[in-house]
Amino acid sequence: MKISKICCIGAGYVGGPTMAVIALKCPNIKVSVVDVNPERINAWNDKNLDNLPIFEPGLKEIISKTRNKNLFFSTKIDVAINDSQIIFMAVNTPTKTYGEGKGMAADLTFVESCARQIANASKSDKIVVEKSTLPVRTAEKIKEVLSENNKKVNFEVISNPEFLAEGTAIQDLFKSDRVLIGGDSTKSGEKAVNLLVEIYKKWIPEDKILRTNVWSSELSKLASNAMLAQRISSINSLSALCEKTGANIEEVSLAIGMDTRIGSKFLKASVGFGGSCFKKDILNLVYLSRHYGLNEVGEYWLQVLKINDFQKKYFVKKIINGLNGTVNKKKISLLGWAFKKNTNDSRESPSIEVSDQLIEEGAEVHVYDPMVSRERILSDMKFLWESKGMIESKINKKLNQLKIHTEPINAILDSYAVTILTEWDEFKTYDWEALSEKMIKPIRIFDGPNVLKRKNFSVPIFFTGN
Repeated sequence: MKISKICCIGAGYVGGPTMAVIALKCPNIKVSVVDVNPERINAWNDKNLDNLPIFEPGLKEIISKTRNKNLFFSTKIDVAINDSQIIFMAVNTPTKTYGEGKGMAADLTFVESCARQIANASKSDKIVVEKSTLPVRTAEKIKEVLSENNKKVNFEVISNPEFLAEGTAIQDLFKSDRVLIGGDSTKSGEKAVNLLVEIYKKWIPEDKILRTNVWSSELSKLASNAMLAQRISSINSLSALCEKTGANIEEVSLAIGMDTRIGSKFLKASVGFGGSCFKKDILNLVYLSRHYGLNEVGEYWLQVLKINDFQKKYFVKKIINGLNGTVNKKKISLLGWAFKKNTNDSRESPSIEVSDQLIEEGAEVHVYDPMVSRERILSDMKFLWESKGMIESKINKKLNQLKIHTEPINAILDSYAVTILTEWDEFKTYDWEALSEKMIKPIRIFDGPNVLKRKNFSVPIFFTGN
C-alpha cells in the first residue's frame, strides 16, 4: 500500500507544525489538519500569515508553500478521517482535575472521544498514530475503543511521540535527534510501522528512526521530558546555593557542562521551567509510579517539581528584598510572558506565578511580551485565580493591579524594578543606561534567565543567576 492521504486531528502546537513539515517534504501526499475549533482553523487559513494561531520561526514560510496545495485545514473531521489512510491523533491530554488521579494522571477524555470519532467515521482499514503525549498502555485503550465502535474495520495503533521544543519546533522536525515509532510485533503491526517509516525517510536518515514496541515508545516520551526537567531543577537548586556562597552559577554551569558524561544542554539557570509538557508529564510519571506501588520512585520525580516551584518563589523573594522588603503599591515591570523565546505559548509560564505572587504582595505589575496577546495574558491569570477558588469580584480587583503594554517603554518607565522572565533577544538590544536616566528612581533589573549576561551597568542592578 502506498500512502497518499493522511490527516491529523488537532491543529495545535504539535499537529500544525508537524503536518506542515510532512506536507513540505512529501508533496505527493495530501495532508489534512482538522480541529473542532473553527476559530483556530480560520486562523490557519488566514491570508495574513502573521495571524497564524502558532508562532514558530520558519512556520509561516512553510505554510505559504504548502497551504491549499497539499496541506489543508478544515473542521470537516469525519470527511478527513474516512478519506485518509493514516490518522494522527494530536489532541490535548491535560492533567486530570477530577476523580482518581486528580492533579497527576493524564485526562484521556479527548483521546477517547477522538478514537470513537475515528471508529464511527471509518469505512476502510486505518493506521492510527498516537502523536499526543500519553501514559503507558494508552494504545491498548485506544484499540479497545476502536474495536468496540467499529468491528468491520481493521485498525493498527502505533505510537509516534513528538520531541519538539517550542521556539525551535521547525528545526527539530527538519533535523530530529530521533524519530520513535512503536508498534505491535505482528505482521500487520510491522507493516504499519514501515509505512510511517517511509514517510519520515523522505528527510530523516533511517539510522535516526527507532522502531520499538508501543509501550517503550509511550514511556520514552514521559521519561525524556522528566530527565530534561530534572536537569533544569538541578541547576536551579544550585543557583540558589551559588547566591548564598558567592559562587557564580554561569561558571558552575560551564564547568559541569564540559564534563562529556553530562553535556551542556539544559543547564541554564532560570526562574523555572514552563510549557505544556514538563510539569504535566512528570505528574503523570509520579501517578504511574504510585499506581504500580513504586512510591519512592514517584516521590523522587515529585521533587523535581518542588524545586521548580521553589525557584519561582525564591525569585519573588529576591525582588521584595531588593526593594527594601516591600513591593506594595510599587510599579514592577515584567518583560516576557511566553515560557520561552520564539513562541507565543504561555502554558505553565513562570511569569504567571511570579505575577500572582507580586500582585498578592500589593504590587502593580506591568507586562510586555512581543508575541503573547493581551487576551492570553488575562486568560492565564483568570484561569489561575479561578483554579484557586477565587470569586469574580476578587479576581476583578486583582486584575486592576495588572497592566499590559504593547510597547516596552511604557511598561518600564517609572518602575521600581524591571524583571526579565523570557529570554527574548529583543531585551538584549535595549539601552539600559539611557533608560535609567529617564527613571525617577534608580533602575533595578532582576534578570531571571540571565539574558543580559551580567554586563557592567553603572546603575544598580541585581541578577538572580549570580
